[in-house]
Amino acid sequence: MKDLPTSSLLRLRSTSGHALETDLYELTMAAAYFDNKEIFKATFELFVRNYPKNRSYLVAAGLEQAVEYLTQLRFTEAEIEFLKKHPNFKSVSDDFFQYLDKFKFTGELWALPEGTVFFRNEPILRVTAPIIEAQIAETYLLSVINYETLIATKASRIVQSARGKGVVEFGSRRAHGPQAALLAARAGYIGGCIGTSNVLAGYLYKIPTYGTMAHSFIMSYDSEEEAFEKFCRVIPQPSFLVDTYDSIEGIKKVIATEQTPGMIRLDSGDRLELSRKARKILDRAGYKETKIFVSGDLNEYILNNLTLKKAPIDFFGVGTELVTSRDDPALPGIYKLVSVTREGRDVYRAKTSEGKMTLPGPKQIYRLYNAKRRIREDIITLDDERVPYGGRPLLLKVLENGDIVNELPAIDEIRNFAKQERETLPSQFLRLTGSETPPVRLSTKLERLARSVWSKRGSRSRRRI
Repeated sequence: MKDLPTSSLLRLRSTSGHALETDLYELTMAAAYFDNKEIFKATFELFVRNYPKNRSYLVAAGLEQAVEYLTQLRFTEAEIEFLKKHPNFKSVSDDFFQYLDKFKFTGELWALPEGTVFFRNEPILRVTAPIIEAQIAETYLLSVINYETLIATKASRIVQSARGKGVVEFGSRRAHGPQAALLAARAGYIGGCIGTSNVLAGYLYKIPTYGTMAHSFIMSYDSEEEAFEKFCRVIPQPSFLVDTYDSIEGIKKVIATEQTPGMIRLDSGDRLELSRKARKILDRAGYKETKIFVSGDLNEYILNNLTLKKAPIDFFGVGTELVTSRDDPALPGIYKLVSVTREGRDVYRAKTSEGKMTLPGPKQIYRLYNAKRRIREDIITLDDERVPYGGRPLLLKVLENGDIVNELPAIDEIRNFAKQERETLPSQFLRLTGSETPPVRLSTKLERLARSVWSKRGSRSRRRI
């Protein structure tokens, strides 16, 4: 079997093209559009309306999977036959199913590069395509962008709190299924983790993998000494788990093996006091190069406390709190129609319901920096505005006519970019509690348009200007 490309979760799947990984209403709307001969062009934007708790910024992630999805989206014969038998499609024409047989994405995709720091209400993706293609894409795009962005952001906060100590994503067994575990490993690495325990993520995405041993290995032998000795015979520079019975005694037994462990791991107890005692014991025994790895229900708040108190910890393994974003486990990303093209005319669309109003029209974001290269403000404009601000445009074209415009960056490049992006945030946006007002404003043209559309509650649109 040949090595798989680094971005090929899809190729491991038994289904061929993600087509049924969608909500039913996406397909019933597609059928209604088709049989009514409404095959016009539409533009949708994906953005986050509100931050999760205690967040003041987000880290964009999931674009690679979104591109895979759009470029490989196909319906198989078996999937089409399944839809034909569904009661919702009993009145749908045969022509629609023939259309699905030849279906592919032919539109444009503009997106924030992965690793980009952004704020609420800013578009992460912009999809322009025939309405059916753009509509079917909604569910999958929201799923993958929401999840990976959520986890990359959580990882960024945790890595910040580690203050230069290595953070390893350790949460596969706590993720909401194997696919989530894999994507969490990827998003965590983008957010700044040095690696993951997930071996498949190492294989597919070339992320460094880390591991120690489980309590079960220790408990399967009559003594800790025997377990450590047997492990050393096979694994060079071993990492010993020392807290199965008593952490301090476990460390002493490691030293008694006369091996040179690369690392000891503390998985319970008072990590601050235990790490200090462990460091003293190891140093006195001549094991100054042996690192201390700490795990067990860690999050950014615990890490912040430990590193502020200068705990002699070299690495942190963060699992459940990271891969589930436990303090707020759902990113409220939404995918909304912003314009349609009918009879050669571009027409803006916006949702105007109370509390859920959206901005009309395809948009761009321009970022301006201060003299210290910190973000000063973002200006959201209409995509066709001639902007005099001199800012950096954030949304870049990724797909044109359904094809990739430029090769996507390698994951290490994305990770480094995310680190650089985080360094552009003003200090108040890095606080672990509370939420700062986004440094975002609308261009004059967009603000006037939005107010005009919102004021016409009975009218759904405004012709493009």
